[in-house]
Amino acid sequence: MLRMTATLEPTPTKGPKPVTSGQRPAGVQFSVYLGVILPLLAVAVAVPFAWGWGLSWVDVGLFVVFYCISGLGITVSYHRYFTHGSFKAKRWLRVALAIAGSLAVQGPVITWVADHRRHHAFSDRDGDPHSPWAFGTSPVAIAKGFWHAHMGWLFERDQSNAERFAPDLLKDPAIKKVDEYFWLWTLLTLVVPGIIGGLVTWSLWGGVTAFFWAGLVRVCVLHHVTWSVNSVCHMIGERPFAARDKSANFWPLAILSFGESWHNLHHADPTSARHGVKRGQIDISARVIWLFEKLGWVHSVRWPTPTRLARLEAE
Repeated sequence: MLRMTATLEPTPTKGPKPVTSGQRPAGVQFSVYLGVILPLLAVAVAVPFAWGWGLSWVDVGLFVVFYCISGLGITVSYHRYFTHGSFKAKRWLRVALAIAGSLAVQGPVITWVADHRRHHAFSDRDGDPHSPWAFGTSPVAIAKGFWHAHMGWLFERDQSNAERFAPDLLKDPAIKKVDEYFWLWTLLTLVVPGIIGGLVTWSLWGGVTAFFWAGLVRVCVLHHVTWSVNSVCHMIGERPFAARDKSANFWPLAILSFGESWHNLHHADPTSARHGVKRGQIDISARVIWLFEKLGWVHSVRWPTPTRLARLEAE
């Protein structure tokens, strides 16, 4: 039975930097708990809150708009652009993408990228921060692994070493500034929907319900969709491409995850700008990147080619 942990290594004089860089400060760790649990509590009271009152079409519209902005901020920005370099973007768009990803309340851009690059470096092996196979293959171990991969890993205090996994972002003053103001983007992503809802309905109650649905509940839903890619998409699904891990395609999440649940191709070819490459595989994130390319905002997009896909197909 394998328990995947990454211990703090002594700083070497040569070779790679340590995998982790100590533990999160108590204040940061508290904010992680708050950021995970508060939206979850909002969902727990959502059904009785909405039973016959408390949910309007304004709330639904704001939910969809902010879900798309923050969700694509994770998939197009944090993931395909900053983590894997699937395309190159104009400077203004680079900053806008970093802010959009921050609106998902999944952590500052440099922290998120360092964690995800570490995940790919050790995918489903010792050192992976969120593999569901960390505890073995017995029924109890799999249940424990699912919890760990889905959200349990967030409560562990070890920090992925950004100097090792995201040195390029640490050298970018604009991205470092966006990273430092994560608290501001978190505040805005929760408060702005409420302000808009209040102004549209011209009522305090309209602001409260918009804050609840398009703020807290939206963040929680997006959290669990993203975390499901870490957990479900490394446990069940189809594996048409050869990858070094247990990454799989899980079609029910394709639309909600904006194409991220075509996870097998992503791990077989991490820098590809499109994850859903087979017929019928909807990949909204890839379509957004395509649109940015047509507008001239991005270039050097790493689109998959038939020859490369043929080489990646599992036997």
